[in-house]
Amino acid sequence: MSTILLHLETSTKVCSVALSKDGALLAYLDQASNTFVHGEALTQMIQDLVRQQGIQLQDLSAISYSSGPGSYTGLRIGLSTAKGLCFALSIPLIALPTNQILCQIAKENGFESSLNTITILDARRNEAYMEVFDKQGKSIQNLHCALLDQTDISDLLPSVVIGDANQKAKLIWTSDKLQWIDAPLSAKYQVPIALISFKNTQFEDLAYCSPIYLKGANGVLL
Repeated sequence: MSTILLHLETSTKVCSVALSKDGALLAYLDQASNTFVHGEALTQMIQDLVRQQGIQLQDLSAISYSSGPGSYTGLRIGLSTAKGLCFALSIPLIALPTNQILCQIAKENGFESSLNTITILDARRNEAYMEVFDKQGKSIQNLHCALLDQTDISDLLPSVVIGDANQKAKLIWTSDKLQWIDAPLSAKYQVPIALISFKNTQFEDLAYCSPIYLKGANGVLL
């Protein structure tokens, strides 16, 4: 029996959905905006994608979503949509930390063999949600909210830096031993790591799961 997964990305201003079958990407839809359109767009994008691929929602094996950190509102919309579908279809939910997805993007761009990966998600002002991965993709600096101008990365060099906090980090981190990936998040990058979680039955408890916020809606650390 085929494993068909629906993937949702709502942690930043990009609203994205993707479908995969047995670890192969079938199709994806991305919508980027200067404002958050997730509440209006996400459900319609899901409907459009499954219809285009001739797939019924009842065919889905599980749903994965980008679990944060990121936009407080975006994460809530992504999780509530995923949970609603999982409850209705009686299928499992897979949570994928957003920094882990960023590391996957770096890997798909061929950087994992020679560099550490510094993942940074915008946390307003001069802050970023930061996690560092080694050349094998193992976390070597746990996820935390970092003040970029007070963060010494000299012992991490050489590294590739990826995330939507890149533009402000480039003004502070100026080493020539850094490479930058400005690729936006997309649900399509969830495919390989979501399949691993599915095979390992790493599923969320639908009654108690929540995104990784680190900060509340008012920007205060939790």
